[in-house]
Amino acid sequence: MFQEALKLAFTSLARNLRRAVLTMLGIIIGVGSVIVMIGIGTAANSRMGPVAVGGIPVLLPRDADLIEQELGGSSIQGATPEVRTSQAAVFQNNNYLTSIQGCGAGFGRIQGWTVKDGRGFTQAEVAAQAKVCLVGSTVVKNLFPGGGDPVGQIVRIGKLPFEIIGVLGSKGAGMMGDQDDLVIAPYTTVMRKLMGSDRIQNLLVSARDGRSSQAEREITALLRQRLRTRPGEESPFTIRKQDDLVKMMTQQADVLTLFLALAAGISLLVGGIGISNIMLVTVTERTREIGVRRALGALRGWILLQFLTEAVVLAVAGGTFGIVLAAATLWGIRAATSTPAPMQSWAVLLGLGFSATVGVAAGFLPALKASRLDVIEALRYE
Repeated sequence: MFQEALKLAFTSLARNLRRAVLTMLGIIIGVGSVIVMIGIGTAANSRMGPVAVGGIPVLLPRDADLIEQELGGSSIQGATPEVRTSQAAVFQNNNYLTSIQGCGAGFGRIQGWTVKDGRGFTQAEVAAQAKVCLVGSTVVKNLFPGGGDPVGQIVRIGKLPFEIIGVLGSKGAGMMGDQDDLVIAPYTTVMRKLMGSDRIQNLLVSARDGRSSQAEREITALLRQRLRTRPGEESPFTIRKQDDLVKMMTQQADVLTLFLALAAGISLLVGGIGISNIMLVTVTERTREIGVRRALGALRGWILLQFLTEAVVLAVAGGTFGIVLAAATLWGIRAATSTPAPMQSWAVLLGLGFSATVGVAAGFLPALKASRLDVIEALRYE
């Protein structure tokens, strides 16, 4: 009996295809929005990297070595001085404004960078203020639009020539924008030759997994001791944990997610109302058909199942198209921003479950009305 009801449902929808598609729009948008929202949220959470600790210019480059030596066996994985500036990188006729980051030779393990091609710079090159650099994939696309191997090429940054010794592995978009839009060079070179300064801006420190709070306490104690800060006196440096930044961004994302969820819920509600209305119209249009079926022996339960099945098929079809729309949207996001926004299988099941539930809820009253039609009155209906 259910197979027959399913067959009749598809036949009815095919007969009024345009009306069915317009009815499904609310479900399509609602389910698609839910899946895309979950995919973007998953991508944002996956960008939470190691804890970064920073300070103000009272700190010295040797403080990074001090932190590694004293705390490397407990809470710290690595530390490096850091400076940042923005400069135009020029190769032949291509000019691109990008972020220039100066740091120590251990930046890879501290910031989670990998070198895809070439090599990283050494501690000797840091000490010698060597004009070498590594470039992100976004910089490569803009400086070498025709392709080719950038390793070994000379680019001009500011007024200085830099040799590209490596290409960084892609990280994609992060909380603060495109992570691949940067050039990394020895901090000594960037600080003294590009910025004309003898002071670092920050110390970047990565904590061991689960030990960020311990790392914060130990670094604070160590630096206060090194700077001879008296008890009760405010620390002459600040510590910014990436956890705090993530927490702030998460709070903002939660507000956005709430509005997106509200919009998706409204779309599903509108879709459900549309299905309910169209099923009421369908019952009215097919009153005589219902009378004939009842006269030929169809039970009330069979009529109820038939029209309830049509409503569920209509909603699930809308949910399926919504999943296709979400897949295309997430693919576009990944292609445009290099953000690994995945399509979660549980989100797909959630979308289908939502649409089926909406179909049952929206179709029950029209189906119940159809099953309760008087046979004689239905046969007389014109």
